[in-house]
Amino acid sequence: MTGTPRAALVAGEASGDLLGGLFLEGMRQRWPQLQSFGIGGEQMMRHGFEPWWPYEKLAVRGYAEVLRHYREIVGIRNRLRERLQQERPDVFIGVDAPDFNLGLEEDLRRGGIKTVHFVCPSIWAWRMNRVHKLQRACDHVLCIFPFEPELLAKHGVAATYVGHPLANVIPMDADRAAARRLLGVPMEGEVIALLPGSRASEIEAMTPRFLAAAALLQKSRPNAWFVLPAMPALQSRISQLARSGPSPRHLNIVTAQSHAALAACDVTLVASGTATLEAALFKRPMVISYHTHWVTYALMKPRHLQPWVGLPNILCGEFIVPELLQANAKPDLLCGALTEWLDSPDRMLSVQQRFRDLHQLLKRDTARLATDAIQQVLAS
Repeated sequence: MTGTPRAALVAGEASGDLLGGLFLEGMRQRWPQLQSFGIGGEQMMRHGFEPWWPYEKLAVRGYAEVLRHYREIVGIRNRLRERLQQERPDVFIGVDAPDFNLGLEEDLRRGGIKTVHFVCPSIWAWRMNRVHKLQRACDHVLCIFPFEPELLAKHGVAATYVGHPLANVIPMDADRAAARRLLGVPMEGEVIALLPGSRASEIEAMTPRFLAAAALLQKSRPNAWFVLPAMPALQSRISQLARSGPSPRHLNIVTAQSHAALAACDVTLVASGTATLEAALFKRPMVISYHTHWVTYALMKPRHLQPWVGLPNILCGEFIVPELLQANAKPDLLCGALTEWLDSPDRMLSVQQRFRDLHQLLKRDTARLATDAIQQVLAS
């Protein structure tokens, strides 16, 4: 095709909205009059995106949690499919959310709409059988990790390594002092960022554990400060949880500002997910944790192909940061792991250098590489 494309996008959670916003920024640099619509949030709307549904409608995780929202999610996907088949966008771009997007992409591609999937599903970590769905669903996959295109090529899936958009946004050396001034925490002394997740189910499962761990740490480190960035829709619930259970004395609950919290902190306690990679790009030592419904955990654990769940550990190929999951996601163990970091400055410096090397690896001209690949898809 020639001229400006019309693009449909679907992001299914806060991290996808962030990636989608960065992606749309690059697309609009190439196509200033780009029309985009679908499912997304505030970050995507900043670049002219028209949301037909907010991403929060899809932001559930795990088998047990999805079952409770199954009918609503399926209804949204069916109505979205019908509308897209009528609108006929030039390209559909699924931003992560493979459980929702891949089936939709398969139907749209069968109907003659070009499909691109942004962020290769973690087939190298679990559910390798998804590669067959990628074959059917995607004209092209945009990969954020360098080893993925070769793996996909072995299965006949066209793919391009575009780097990770966050590696271009997050500075190599964050301004810690400026972040601390912004968040209102002391310029000197220890600051710990608490990142319990962005979904309502994660907040309920992880926030009490993280706050209890912080309360224990406060006893041994009375001058430490804790910063907890909260999505606006979940901030009141987080504040309620802080009032109703164990919580540290020095706690700042701030609206959004997760990047400021990571820039300001010395170490972070973070729920497994995209935030762990963000923490690595900020060069922050971390303790990764997660706890989910026992049914979800029992179904997922046998399908996992690697010993790690945290992205920094997966990308480095070893446990460079601790992972305390499920039965080990206990406040005393979390507190102990944070204490080990704070008491080991040489270890902190070593992991920061590993994260610097990782940042260099992921930093590419993502906007150009991604839009080049989309242009080739549109021209094919």
